[in-house]
Amino acid sequence: MQHTKFGEMIKDRRIVAGMTLRSFCRETAIDPSNWSKIERGVIAPPDDPELIGRIVGLLGLSGAEETELGDLAAIARGQIPADLKDEELLAKMPAFFRAIRGQTYARDDFEKLMSGVEKLHKP
Repeated sequence: MQHTKFGEMIKDRRIVAGMTLRSFCRETAIDPSNWSKIERGVIAPPDDPELIGRIVGLLGLSGAEETELGDLAAIARGQIPADLKDEELLAKMPAFFRAIRGQTYARDDFEKLMSGVEKLHKP
């Protein structure tokens, strides 16, 4: 299931795993009051890789789900996911932003953006 928010994904996975909010927080050493706010989107998710790793392990996430969780956490914090912070690609993002807003853009800008994306997938 594709999620649109970090808290929504964590809550769904936590419930599927049969964990209450309090039991989840005991296992991860997180304050339940603050975690409830994170699940509801009131405060941003943590950016501590060790904590995120514990959550991933506890919920049994792997592969695409782990990547999705990291992406949703970054988005909720108003950040670009760390693995996408390539300077060349970031320089081309304004063309992408114009395109998704439905604004006009130069074909050359779009092709440069796609070229940058393709470079990320080459070894």
